Amino acid sequence: MLKIGLIGCGTIGTSICKAIDDGTVDAELFAIYDRNVDDVDKLLSTLKRSKPQVMETSTMIKQIDLLVECASQGAVYEVIPAALHAHCDVMIMSVGAFADNNLYKAIKELAKDNNCKVYLPSGAIVGLDGLKSASSEEIYSVTLTTQKPPRGLAGAPYIIRNKIDLDKINGKTVIFEGPASEAVKAFPANVNVAATLSIAGIGFERTKVKIVANPALTRNIHEISVEGAFGEFTTRVENVPSPANPKSSYLASLSAIATLKKISDPFQTGT
Repeated sequence: MLKIGLIGCGTIGTSICKAIDDGTVDAELFAIYDRNVDDVDKLLSTLKRSKPQVMETSTMIKQIDLLVECASQGAVYEVIPAALHAHCDVMIMSVGAFADNNLYKAIKELAKDNNCKVYLPSGAIVGLDGLKSASSEEIYSVTLTTQKPPRGLAGAPYIIRNKIDLDKINGKTVIFEGPASEAVKAFPANVNVAATLSIAGIGFERTKVKIVANPALTRNIHEISVEGAFGEFTTRVENVPSPANPKSSYLASLSAIATLKKISDPFQTGT
């Protein structure tokens, strides 16, 4: 049975642990870690069957098969290289860290040298299978348009730096337009999907992102438009925000769970 260690006991981390605990994912939850002790205690109190150990990642990675990162972009820098050196596969949720091309290249090389896999769930979007298939030939453009209720953008570095008063937005308002390389740094908790799109498609500089604050919404909307030698496709998903964290879509947690199910299942479907 796949032995899993998890760092980051927030919304997505908790959802993953519950899925392992109730048997949705056929794996063993061996260990967990979070710098926030309260989050660790809260997560442990929700588990019925699993009894993971709480341990530092430096110890954890020597005893598990797969490290699941649900913490932050900083954790990708701090923990993922060490895990790969320890010949441990990794699943990364904070995909925005790979806007740093040097980090992306280093992680890819480490994974290759240590015969490890790096898994990036699709997150809160649909259409990655089509994009990956299309990338076998030339892709001309990829555009992501994200609409969220203003409160879902609260705390983003871009919002703080530009002193944007989200409470004063009373109509559909474009907050940001630019390449994915800038978007994932400006909104690290909101558009990790832009990073995933960039890696699967034409890169961070050529992938375009528009972020819209829309007070009329109760759901997060992601629209993707792709043009290439294959033709064109557009996808749209209206995501229910996570009840525990309006910055995160419920589908992001479900995609992480689906990825773990695929890793542990010998029967594989899709691209």
